Amino acid sequence: MKELLHYKDYYGTIETSLEDNVLYGKVVGIKGLLSYEGTTLAELEKDFKGVVDEYLNDCQRRGIKPQVSYKGNFNVRVTPKLHRDLVVYADQRDESLNSVVREAIEKMIY
Repeated sequence: MKELLHYKDYYGTIETSLEDNVLYGKVVGIKGLLSYEGTTLAELEKDFKGVVDEYLNDCQRRGIKPQVSYKGNFNVRVTPKLHRDLVVYADQRDESLNSVVREAIEKMIY
């Protein structure tokens, strides 16, 4: 499992370039490219935080709402049979499809 940097509700990757002897990454979960780098993990984290702060300040200056990494909803494509089985499962338990899927994901992750 990959480790991610975290700052102000934004997450960033940690990658290495052996050729350039540098660590680098990008902010995940938003449109556009916010990248950062450093030669040490401390430098990488400092640049990551700086990129996030710069992004938020730029959004404020321009009067636009910053993108949030995760809104809490997403689309999942499943087979028609699985879709049907999930709906039947939820209906038998007097639950919504969303609550059944959320519970399944929570059990898998936590």
